Amino acid sequence: MTVDDTAVEAFAAHRELLFSVVYNLLGSVADTEDVLQDAWLAWAARCSAPGAAEIGNPRAYLVRVAVNTALARQSSVHRRRETYVGPWLPEPVVTGDDTAERVEAVSMALLVVLETLTPLERAVFVLNEVFGYAHAEIAEILERSPSAVRQLAHRAREHVRARRPRYSTDRRLQRRVTERFIAAALGGDLAALLELLAPDVVLWSDGGGKARSALRPVRGRGNVARVIAGVAARRVAEDVDVRYRTVNGDPSAVLFDHDAPFAVMVLDLSEDGSTVAGVYTVLNPDKLNGVTEDP
Repeated sequence: MTVDDTAVEAFAAHRELLFSVVYNLLGSVADTEDVLQDAWLAWAARCSAPGAAEIGNPRAYLVRVAVNTALARQSSVHRRRETYVGPWLPEPVVTGDDTAERVEAVSMALLVVLETLTPLERAVFVLNEVFGYAHAEIAEILERSPSAVRQLAHRAREHVRARRPRYSTDRRLQRRVTERFIAAALGGDLAALLELLAPDVVLWSDGGGKARSALRPVRGRGNVARVIAGVAARRVAEDVDVRYRTVNGDPSAVLFDHDAPFAVMVLDLSEDGSTVAGVYTVLNPDKLNGVTEDP
């Protein structure tokens, strides 16, 4: 199969968009790359087919192929997550400080909520709320009627808003709170931790059975503070290096031990920004390959 330069350039030009869409649907870099590989093979086969008509809108074609390929993988992805050890969190992606306007669209907290949607609801929500596709465009992508897409969009939007009300987070405040949180944790300052945490704070820690972590979410200020302080106490004697990154659009802390990342910590603030409402800690080493370097 011979693919001309025009087809290669067209795919390359839209690859970043395809990655963003599919990652928001699956929350896994490895699965996203597999989908993009399948999308490339489908695109290359279509472009090199003898007598094939020219594709007038490569962007629309590629998004349709990528989205439907991602949806076709959902069953195998779901089966893997059913047997996952402990809470599953999305794979952290270092996004840099110049992220797209709707940064919350890829935030760890929102991705966790999107996991509770059906695959079709999630696809409609991501395409509509994140990437601005109209319902009629989504209907063509998913091969559903516009009315069905509107119903899916309504259900998804209500579901997300019930679990995560929409509000803007001050990134500079989030960075300051993250720095204070890390200082209190590594310094063993339980009182400072208790002051930072909301009464109903929840801690999710994803070790995937490969790193020590809680096997279910930890809830409540006192419980979360004690868990964080306990983990920090075990690490305090080690050579811990804290580097701040923008992960999934949020100012976050990446913890290194002898230049190897062992944890990514993302804090979700309360609506008024005064306390920490959620702590997301990714410890599974298989999910930390993309946080070593700045983007």
